[in-house]
Amino acid sequence: MKVFKDNAGREWTVEINVAALKRVKSLTGVDLLGVLDGTLVERLIRDPVLLCDVVYAVCKPQADERSVTDEDFGRAMAGDAIEHATEALLEELVSFCPSPRDRANLGRVLKATRDVMDKARDIVEATLDSGELEKAAEQALEQAQTGPGSSSGSVPASPASIPPD
Repeated sequence: MKVFKDNAGREWTVEINVAALKRVKSLTGVDLLGVLDGTLVERLIRDPVLLCDVVYAVCKPQADERSVTDEDFGRAMAGDAIEHATEALLEELVSFCPSPRDRANLGRVLKATRDVMDKARDIVEATLDSGELEKAAEQALEQAQTGPGSSSGSVPASPASIPPD
């Protein structure tokens, strides 16, 4: 079992078992065993709303005990809480896999996914740090001011700038 905290300070235990799989499928339509083909992992990582719906369904017995609605749960899920919930859910799914080979393969899929995401973040950071983004924005502004279609005739003058007759 993995644990994470939401932004309201509540601690949630993520436990994947057959009952949780059935509950998730019933409440969200998501078959968590779809992680074995790799596409569900990407969907969960890219769609925080879907991820939070799935995590809420997994944690629903706890939520019911605490009288936490899905709306309350969603309000407390942002930023780091989503990251920690994602890790807890995916790690529990790896642990749930009945086959040692499937566990190993899913663990490799998750590691590869994390590595790719880290590389993408590194590229974004490097681009931001290099100043390339600012240079591109400045060039675009320059071209808009001096190039074809610039304000030198293509944009009508404002009424205040037209001399009275």
